Amino acid sequence: MLLTLLDIVAYVLDLMSTLLIVYLVLGLLISFNVVNLHNQFVAAVWRGLSALFEPLLAPIRRILPDTRPLDLSPMALIVLINIAGIVLSHTARAIQ
Repeated sequence: MLLTLLDIVAYVLDLMSTLLIVYLVLGLLISFNVVNLHNQFVAAVWRGLSALFEPLLAPIRRILPDTRPLDLSPMALIVLINIAGIVLSHTARAIQ
């Protein structure tokens, strides 16, 4: 039962990494005016992803130095998510 729970958490972490990459790419597309927030679908996706990731990215932005044109906090969050996945996989192997 515990291994199944760890697999589900690992899947959610992978999904978060994928959505974070979508958030990063969408932010770049918006900032370079490739897509704009006047499109209702783009605005809805942007608001949803912002609501999901901004609470996680804000503490990282306070720690990292300010690199104005490039926001490094999503990349740092991806690294932290991957570290959490590694810890979970080693925990699952130790349990077996």
